[in-house]
Amino acid sequence: MDIRVWVRSNMTGGVYSCVECAVAPKVMGPPPHFHKELDELMYVLEGTASVMVENEVVEIAAGGWHFRPRNLKHTFWNASEKPLRFVDMYFNQPFEQFLERIFHELTPENGFPRGSEQHKRAHDLLNEQFGLVYAPTAFEERQAIAAKYGLQ
Repeated sequence: MDIRVWVRSNMTGGVYSCVECAVAPKVMGPPPHFHKELDELMYVLEGTASVMVENEVVEIAAGGWHFRPRNLKHTFWNASEKPLRFVDMYFNQPFEQFLERIFHELTPENGFPRGSEQHKRAHDLLNEQFGLVYAPTAFEERQAIAAKYGLQ
């Protein structure tokens, strides 16, 4: 997975930002989580996104939209054999900053080996700063989804 920022929140007075996300075939997204203050709107450019909100899973094909409101548990993945590309839009929070840190700074190449205590602490601080909340069972739920759909 990777991201590319298209609109930064500071360009819109903090109202809106958006990123393009690329997800390889058979790849799981983040563990199920919710945002305290952030609403997300997805527009699928290529492929099909599988999206779970609470306990409902829907498939969003290219040209389709999906809204994920704050305070509802959600995640996404690419269950297909084809690449997935979508634009995610964020409202009233500079969430592109969170994603840039996760995807481009907190990497093994920058001294944050996956699973290390340093990596975990950095993630925890970002989660707190941006109001991202994982349930105690989120990582087990992620593993169960990955196993069910044959994802990495």
